[in-house]
This record gives sequence, structure tokens and C-alpha cells, in this order.
Amino acid sequence: MSAGAVPAADAGTPPLDELIAALAVDVPDFPSPGVVFRDLTPVFADGPAFRRMVAGLATASLADPRVAALATDGDPGFDVVVGVEARGFLLAAAVAVQAGVGVVPVRKAGKLPRERVSADYTLEYGTATLELHTDSIRPGQRVLLVDDVLATGGTLAAAVALVEGLGGVLTAVAVVVELARLGGRQRVAPHAVHALWTT
Repeated sequence: MSAGAVPAADAGTPPLDELIAALAVDVPDFPSPGVVFRDLTPVFADGPAFRRMVAGLATASLADPRVAALATDGDPGFDVVVGVEARGFLLAAAVAVQAGVGVVPVRKAGKLPRERVSADYTLEYGTATLELHTDSIRPGQRVLLVDDVLATGGTLAAAVALVEGLGGVLTAVAVVVELARLGGRQRVAPHAVHALWTT
């Protein structure tokens, strides 16, 4: 199987979006009242589901015809995977291993020890800052940005700004779940968003 190939579902196996929906757990009023947290850790804990999820994220860049046209055989369409703290780390690392490329973490403020760039963002329950080491992305490097959930889009918009501020070329934004009613996709436009499950 090539680095970007999605494993085919066996007969009787549900489509990936249905599988994710069946395994994910909604947690009301977390981390604050009125917020419904979409917990994907049961999906991560299910080996076959996790494998299919990672493979689906790895194909996101090739969904763009412009990227696919330039990719050579065995090229996943990106040179590095950027994962957003914290669940994005798990996903990005797995995608990077499958694709045979490196992984770069986008951290919350105060976690990176060397020279870094920062971007503030708002989310549905507060504000925060993301940071990236200044030498973690080379100018012109093709980047696949991965996270677990796209909600209001503030987190991913900040990560996009960091990647592009260092000269990275964003080939796709890939998430497991998109909460479409919150309109986060507009925050990262014009970049393509590939969600494995939209709800």
C-alpha cells in the first residue's frame, strides 16, 4: 500500500465517517458550561479505526488537483506534517510515519525553548496563543496541517498564520471532525479543509 492509500473497508465495515461517529463521545459542558466537547479518544484507541483515520488524513493534500498534478509516484503531496497541540500531535505523528516525512508541533505559549513565532487566537471558550520554532518550517516547504476538530476555526487559523509566516506552503488542512454549524472553514479560507466526518 502506498503512503497515501486509504485502506479499503472490509465487507460489512461501515464508512469511515460512520465509524468515527459511532466511536466518538460527546461530553456536555466541557471544558466550560454550554460547550459540547467531541471526545475522539475512543477512535484513537480502536486500532483499525485509527489506522483508517490516519490514512484518510494522509490523502488530504492529494485531493487538491494542483498538488496531485505535481506529486511524483510515492509522493504524499507534502514534505512535513504540522500538528496542533494536543490531540493533533498524535494524528500528525502517525500521518508523518505513514508518509515517511517529518512532524512539527505547534505548541501553546511557553512550551518551546528556542526562538519562536507566536499567534493569538480566540475559541468558543476563551483566548490563547500558539507558537512555532522559527527554524521548524523551511521557506517553500509543503505542509499538511492536521488537527482533531475544526470548530470555530481560531486554532487552525493561527496555525496557518504561523506556517505561512515562516514561508511554508500549505497544501491542505486535514481534520477528523468538522463542526460545520460553527463556520470554522471560513476562518482558514482560501485553504482547502478536508474533514473525515462533518457534523
